Amino acid sequence: MRLQRQLRRVAVLLVALGVWHVAAGAYVHAKALAAQELLAIAWQRTRAGEAVVRPWPHADTWPVARLAVPRLGVRQVVLADASGRSLAFGPGHLPGTALPGAAGNSVLVAHRDTHFAFLRELLPGDEVRIETARGDVRRYRVAASRVTRADDVWVTAGRGEERLTLVTCWPFDALQPGTPWRYVVVAVPAS
Repeated sequence: MRLQRQLRRVAVLLVALGVWHVAAGAYVHAKALAAQELLAIAWQRTRAGEAVVRPWPHADTWPVARLAVPRLGVRQVVLADASGRSLAFGPGHLPGTALPGAAGNSVLVAHRDTHFAFLRELLPGDEVRIETARGDVRRYRVAASRVTRADDVWVTAGRGEERLTLVTCWPFDALQPGTPWRYVVVAVPAS
């Protein structure tokens, strides 16, 4: 009788733990969906001329551009920085590099398993578009992609020419986060 009571308690505890894990997972997905809606609204306000439109009251980032890859149906709001907190919600602009759509090397980073998972599908010649806050649309063509070490500085170097550099961790199917390798896609202005 006592053993049955203990087993019942363990069963109730396991069910409660399972419900808690499912609820936590659902919360993360609901939060991500809500964030995308709030980012879209913030982007529209940015395009309307407002400066530094935070998508939610305590956000430490804001939209600076919109990235699109027509062939793959990709459309993403680019955030003002590349901190881990920002990258949870979308690709980020790496501070110290040219703003998206400006002259120089604009570096955008995102997670390999979410916002930049599509990088593995990009082909040489694919069009990548950047829409700036002013409404200008810059068109780029994928020129090259390669795997490099995370500490290779050529990725962020600006040599004067305009380019768009997209960076994510590599390999794409790694189980561990934070590998020492990066997958880099370089796109140049379309002629």
